[in-house]
Amino acid sequence: MSTWWVRSAAVAALLIPGVPAHAAPRATPFLDHKALLASAAEPGGTLAEPGWYEANIPFVDLPDADLEAAYYYRWRTFKEALKYTGAKDGWIVTEFLGPVGYSAPFGGINAAAGHHLYEGRWLRDRRYLDDYLDYWLTGSGSEAKPATEELNKNTTDWAHQYSFWAVDAAVARAGVTGDWQFLVDRLPALRRQYEGWKRSNYDAARGLYWQTPVWDAMEYTAGSYQTADPYHGGDGFRPTLNAYQYGDALALAAILRKAGDPTTAQRYEREAAALRTNLTKLWGGDFYKHVQRGSSTPIADRELMGYVPWYFHMPPASSAPAWAQLTDPQGFAAAYGPATTERRSPWFMHEATNGCCRWDGPSWPYATSQTLTALANQLLDYPAQSYVDRDDYTALLRGYAWTQRKDGRPYVAEAHHPDEDRWLYDSRGHSEDYNHSTYTDLVLSGLLGIRPQAGASVRIAPLAPASWDHFAVENVPYHGRELTVVWDRDGTAYGHGAGFRVWIDGRLALSRPAVGDVTLSVDTVARAQDPMIDDAVNVTGAGYPRASASYTWPGDSPADAIDGQDFHLDVPSTRWTNYGTPNASDWLQVDLGAATVVSDVRIAFYDDGGGVRAPASYALQYLDGTTWRDVPGQRRDPATPAGRAVNRITVDPPLTTDRLRVVAPGVFGVTAFQLWRAAAPPALGPRLDTGTLSIGRVTVRGV
Repeated sequence: MSTWWVRSAAVAALLIPGVPAHAAPRATPFLDHKALLASAAEPGGTLAEPGWYEANIPFVDLPDADLEAAYYYRWRTFKEALKYTGAKDGWIVTEFLGPVGYSAPFGGINAAAGHHLYEGRWLRDRRYLDDYLDYWLTGSGSEAKPATEELNKNTTDWAHQYSFWAVDAAVARAGVTGDWQFLVDRLPALRRQYEGWKRSNYDAARGLYWQTPVWDAMEYTAGSYQTADPYHGGDGFRPTLNAYQYGDALALAAILRKAGDPTTAQRYEREAAALRTNLTKLWGGDFYKHVQRGSSTPIADRELMGYVPWYFHMPPASSAPAWAQLTDPQGFAAAYGPATTERRSPWFMHEATNGCCRWDGPSWPYATSQTLTALANQLLDYPAQSYVDRDDYTALLRGYAWTQRKDGRPYVAEAHHPDEDRWLYDSRGHSEDYNHSTYTDLVLSGLLGIRPQAGASVRIAPLAPASWDHFAVENVPYHGRELTVVWDRDGTAYGHGAGFRVWIDGRLALSRPAVGDVTLSVDTVARAQDPMIDDAVNVTGAGYPRASASYTWPGDSPADAIDGQDFHLDVPSTRWTNYGTPNASDWLQVDLGAATVVSDVRIAFYDDGGGVRAPASYALQYLDGTTWRDVPGQRRDPATPAGRAVNRITVDPPLTTDRLRVVAPGVFGVTAFQLWRAAAPPALGPRLDTGTLSIGRVTVRGV
């Protein structure tokens, strides 16, 4: 495999958060990115910081407007959930836009972290998930927590608070990035994460893991209601954690083989094989079910989590009849489903409308996305069967997209009514743009069939309906390359020829008349990404840096401008404004607490299209003794202030100061005030050749 390191100024600029759109690579320029992003606009009517999307996400064009709109909206919610915490832990991905009392440091919650890693693996900037993985493996997310009823009395660290398929998700990400060395370097921590569940939740006599349903992130389940503790639920042997550990064991084996340790890899493969054998103890005739810890008989009720083993390719092909329940009107089928408990269960929707959070029938995005991933695996990686087909995948994905609406606009909260067009669990200031599931990954890896591989190849096997005349996904970051896949039945949709075509780094790698299941060779390019530090951030509000202002609207706070989050929502909000000010001009100041080098300042101006707009002009100033002066050597991009965008000010030569402020006339606001610098770069390996792209080998699986 040929690799090379890239440290050009253009690439370095691309990989810094908030980069302008023009810095993004355009290996193929087929799609109108600006028009496509319009569907992700916030309630204010425009999409904030479009340059981030241009620099980071794959662009898709789909003939189904609902599927497409949800795709771009869900990238917006993912961006909102990115939180910079400081030099120690860097970036994390949050579940709630505001931290909750039971979360790990800085608001991390590992319940949906596997979803976050699957979803975020398609971002071009790898540093977000590099940091996030380290947060759970060796950072603040791996630290000790109280072993209490409220925080899981069975475990003692945050990374084991909830069930978590950490290693599998890390390997799934490596399939996209091609960076296996990152995982080899973290093998001790990855093994420790896997082994932690063996210490706390493994029953050696059964050969299975048990879990309390609430620590599976599932309160008030059908099984829970059959115990004395409906909220937590009785401990039980469940398809979830057993499947997660199966996936993690095989993932560890894959990393160990990459590291040249096949002997230890075989140990984990044996453990996975034993779990697969023992999974039959959860098979209740035609479905994988919960077994109470004191029993050996599965409960009568089918719950949607019974499909989780397929997420990891765990069940044998003979278990395929379970999929009949997905489309059964008395099973999980629902207009806004699937339901989380089968309709024939006496516990279906039991007390579900009494308040959050029931997993006995409502449609939970967390479970829906697991089921869709599992279904794609069944359809693409198992022998043909008669219970589900590709049209079922599209129908379920479309229903999932339909749930992600509110008042006619894209929206996702905690759980949806399975039969009515309304969110059941949706609390103000808490549930908005709830990041507890995947969607973009389902479009990319399922609908459009980009199936990452451990080796130097990519499999493309779309599940898109055969009736579609066109679809496209453009500039997918894959193994350091740029991958574009286009289906255009007669060549009129995109003007680049009829048929099914694939481009790699702008070079045509495949052309055939029909959509098919193909595998192409793709070697890996290693592109260096220097770590970056924001010296202005203060997530906790304690100590320094400290923000203050000449005037603040009572509903806002200067501290929200340096809290590590950057989104442009009214509820919840993370911004400072001077709305209602009596002053002709105002300032927002950051006291850094110590002399700090200033070279790269980012200011995101809030603009609600009404009473708070981007200022007509602004000054960036520093404190020189007792006098505020304009920062010398400024170069601004854009040259004039832009609202709902990152305004970048580079300072040359760099300036050293302990206080900065932005001063502007009129009413204005700031969602982020950042002060970025490059950290010490990692040591580079030997520079190899320029990595000739190999596109000669194409394997066709079907027509």
